[in-house]
Amino acid sequence: MAPDEWQTRLDLAAAYRLVSHFGWDDLIFTHLSARVPGTDDHFLINPYGLLFSEITASSLVKINLDGTVVEPTPYIVNPAGFTIHSAVHATRHDAVCVMHLHTINGVAVSAQAGGLLPLNQTALILGGELAYHDYEGIAFNLDERPRLVADLADKSAMILRNHGTLTLGPTVSSAFITMYFLERACATQIATLAGAAPLHYPQDSVQKLVHQQAQATKGMVDGLLWPTLLRLVEAKYPDYKT
Repeated sequence: MAPDEWQTRLDLAAAYRLVSHFGWDDLIFTHLSARVPGTDDHFLINPYGLLFSEITASSLVKINLDGTVVEPTPYIVNPAGFTIHSAVHATRHDAVCVMHLHTINGVAVSAQAGGLLPLNQTALILGGELAYHDYEGIAFNLDERPRLVADLADKSAMILRNHGTLTLGPTVSSAFITMYFLERACATQIATLAGAAPLHYPQDSVQKLVHQQAQATKGMVDGLLWPTLLRLVEAKYPDYKT
């Protein structure tokens, strides 16, 4: 195996363990996928039937854009579960990694008419990076893909209405860190609205400023955060590297 593919496997397996660690998993459902380096049509995804806490670098399955397994493996995959991911990977060549979750807070915000509100700093960090896509049923219908990518456009995060959250990035680390901020913002919003107190919104100019500040420091923050997260995984879940 090429060293760059093994590194991608390590990063993706670590991301699966982090999703489990933060309590964002949904049994065996939802997926994190990553493009195999040097290819346009081969991807790594979780074996269907394993918990995220069981995913290892070597157990990740290599598939193509149709969700078909392209390399011998004892595991199966859920082709229907790759519908959303394949839509993004096929049209956004910058999307090395795509993450999709069904967290309670993410789904709750996806069902609120206002979506993610600019109520807290974490939500403001995402700013203009967030897109929305209306619910069309369980993602079995391939005809939905063009509408999903049209709604996504050039954004790095999306709320799938009545469904969940999605992020993408040029690396596994960037997609995960964007997901962390999105999920954190959703959780904070649910807690805020539960208080039933009058809401205070930052001024529009401040909202724009925070997004600009976040964009200016994103590379530095990602570079500091991912090694920190990997240390957590190494300490608590060292078998992810097997």
